[in-house]
Amino acid sequence: MDATVTWQGKMSFTGTANSGFSVPMDSDEDAGGENNGFRPLELMAVSLAGCTAMDVISILNKKKQDVTDFKVLVHAEQADEHPYVFTTILVEYIITGNNIDPKAVERSIELSTSKYCPANAMLSKSVQIDYRYDIFEAVAGAAAD
Repeated sequence: MDATVTWQGKMSFTGTANSGFSVPMDSDEDAGGENNGFRPLELMAVSLAGCTAMDVISILNKKKQDVTDFKVLVHAEQADEHPYVFTTILVEYIITGNNIDPKAVERSIELSTSKYCPANAMLSKSVQIDYRYDIFEAVAGAAAD
């Protein structure tokens, strides 16, 4: 995999990788930026959320779970001083569906975090990552948020 970050001026950059998609990066005004993009460490949290989300939803689908809405939240605490590394991470899975089996959810999360998700494998070597999930029964006729 190759990634490129191209300076756009001030503290603004555009990141690209093999997929060809672009992501804007910037800093806040206090650091000389214009607040027009992700912070690099935010992208690490998004990467973790996206990586495990793709695994878990794929496994739940294979387990024929009737998921109607799915969200992964990453709550990362950072050190108070440079380099502001993550000190703890909580990954929270919010699953809504019909008759979702908690054991299927637990197994899906276990497989993602112990076998499939490279973002989790890398980050867990340097920071404690905890996991939790909530299952909600789908409400007939309700739109997902």
